[in-house]
Amino acid sequence: MSKLDLTLKVWRQKDANSPGKFEIYLARGIDEDASFLEMLDVINEELTQKGQDPIAFDHDCREGICGTCGAVVNGRAHGPLKTTTLCQLHMRHFKNNDTIVIEPFRSRAIPVVRDLVIDRSAFDRVIAAGGYISVRTGSAPEANSMLVPKQDSEKGFDSAQCIGCAACVAACPNASAMLFVSAKISHLAVLPQGQPERLKRVVKMVHAMDKEGFGNCSNEYECEAACPKGIKVANINLMNRDFFKANLTT
Repeated sequence: MSKLDLTLKVWRQKDANSPGKFEIYLARGIDEDASFLEMLDVINEELTQKGQDPIAFDHDCREGICGTCGAVVNGRAHGPLKTTTLCQLHMRHFKNNDTIVIEPFRSRAIPVVRDLVIDRSAFDRVIAAGGYISVRTGSAPEANSMLVPKQDSEKGFDSAQCIGCAACVAACPNASAMLFVSAKISHLAVLPQGQPERLKRVVKMVHAMDKEGFGNCSNEYECEAACPKGIKVANINLMNRDFFKANLTT
């Protein structure tokens, strides 16, 4: 089992109102089979033993589901691998004596809270603005009472995989959230249950996105490249068409 010696340049920032800077840490004897977050755990244990503040980073499930672990690694959101969250990135994808630069996702709409931790509450407010359907609560409906074509169900599922990690915002030169918002719109728009509020939903969510201060899309495709769940920019096309149609009919 190989061990790695690494140099880490980590962004340290006390809080949202304090200036930040990079600090250098030496990571010695890191197991190549450790995940990236496990590597940070090792560094934090060493810092704690020295009486120093550990590196603050977000995490929860560590299974690529929750979307909280994101950070920029060597200039790329979630690191060098495609369709991989930071918690699923393993140290065997780095080389011995590598220098790794780690910094938080950056955008005015998702400010830094501390070190690598960012505030994603803007995403919650965008979803709350219209990302829902009006249905009766209670027992599950009969599966055959509303037939959904397989192609539509698969499109809806593909879009619903978005975990709201904000990698798309971090990768976009305009800090646009259109991939995230369009995914949340599309996974309802392609299903029959989402049709009653379809046009109202897109208007509300786009306006909420703009209100939060996210940038606009300029077709750079960096968002799709950075997305750990492979969400496609085709969702943005659907969102734009629905937004245009909504403004024609209201």
